[in-house]
Amino acid sequence: MSNLRIRHYFVSCGLLLFPAIVWNVTLAKYLPPAFAPSEFWRDIPHELAFAENALRILVFALPFFMPLQLSTKQQRTGLIVFIAGTLLYFASWLPLIAEPQSHWASSALGFLSPAFTPVLWLTGLALIGRRLFWVSAYRPWMYAALSMLFLTTHVAHATIIYARNY
Repeated sequence: MSNLRIRHYFVSCGLLLFPAIVWNVTLAKYLPPAFAPSEFWRDIPHELAFAENALRILVFALPFFMPLQLSTKQQRTGLIVFIAGTLLYFASWLPLIAEPQSHWASSALGFLSPAFTPVLWLTGLALIGRRLFWVSAYRPWMYAALSMLFLTTHVAHATIIYARNY
């Protein structure tokens, strides 16, 4: 396989996920105790945990099979939505880290914001990723649907944690 062909597969929408992944890995330890893995996964119904994790794998793996191209207006709009959504997602963590006892951080909206703000950057990915490298039957709505299912399970999970802690 030529170097150019390998690079072609390397330049995927999956690259866009790295800032969020690094953010999560680096800063998760600073979130309030309710977000610690031992507490966050305690007593979560097995069906919900399984569905959330299976959908998480699909939603985070699929962009690595989408070429990163910005050739259409929709893809360029998707990049703007993705960047804005990623920044909003990062911002949703800051009050939880800086002032975990604040009214905002202990409100349902504040506590759940890291669970629902990915709707924007996932929508941006759906707009950018118009096709897969190998599957011609793929349509962007498929990624959007998987993302919304994932977010539904993720927000349900976070809601259980919120109800248990507040």
